[in-house]
Amino acid sequence: MRAALDAAVRAAAAGEVPVGAVVVRNGEIVAVAANAPRRLHDPTAHAEIQAIRAAAASLGRDRLEDCDLWVTLEPCAMCAGAIAHARIVRLYYGASDPKGGAVEHGPRFFAQPTCHHRPEIYTGIGEGEAAALLRDFFAARR
Repeated sequence: MRAALDAAVRAAAAGEVPVGAVVVRNGEIVAVAANAPRRLHDPTAHAEIQAIRAAAASLGRDRLEDCDLWVTLEPCAMCAGAIAHARIVRLYYGASDPKGGAVEHGPRFFAQPTCHHRPEIYTGIGEGEAAALLRDFFAARR
């Protein structure tokens, strides 16, 4: 989670919402990414999507069925869909997102009968630091 939190700090410094994500395979980091929708002019450039894309390119395959995803914020519905399609084994995330999250909030994506792949889910890892990054980022903008 430390690498994801560091990526979130870099995102905030670049004016992006501070979210970071890391794909891990066999205990080794395969990809690290930060939110980049503003920088890339791409609304789909969430940290999770960026990390999954980088990991798939690095490993040369579309399915990451032997990989885990660590992310600082509860994934949204778009990212949850990407996690399912990538066949991520385990999802670890820090801060919950009651407004935009789709894992334990909102549509509860992985609990839906139409979801074709459900990762193991572990929440609250690095939650305090992840939540503080988000609070501070938005407080500075108000």
